[in-house]
This record gives sequence, C-alpha cells and structure tokens, in this order.
Amino acid sequence: MVDNRVGIHARPASLFVKMAAGFQSNITVTKNEKKGNAKSIISILALGVGKGDEIVISAEGEDEGAAADALAELVLSKFGEE
Repeated sequence: MVDNRVGIHARPASLFVKMAAGFQSNITVTKNEKKGNAKSIISILALGVGKGDEIVISAEGEDEGAAADALAELVLSKFGEE
C-alpha cells in the first residue's frame, strides 16, 4: 500500500522511475485495472496513485527479484518522506 502523504506525485514518481531504470527487467505497476511502465514517469503519474492505494509491482527479466524487492522497499519507505 502507498502510505506517503500524497501518493505517487512528481517527486516520488521520479524516484521510482529512476530506480526502475537501473534494472534490466521489464517492470509494470498495476493499480486496479490500469497498468503502467515503471520506467516511464508519464505512465506512472497517469495511474493516479494516491495515499492508501494498493499497487502491484511486477517484473520479468534477469534481475526481476531484485527489481521488485527494491521498488517495493522504496514504496514502503514512503519515498523518504516523513
């Protein structure tokens, strides 16, 4: 669950995309029925993820486990916000 104050707005989205870009795997974020490419800031912002929303992070590729774990940890850390 996304638990930072305002969800995934511009700053958290940029952190998320920057981290995702560091992995070789194809990474998808799903909110309800909408899916977005984790390496595209436009795609992530278009999901409209707010505080309390559930998202699913899926990765396919050679570093899929590390990618999914790192991005999940970023979300759980509230993107470094207080």
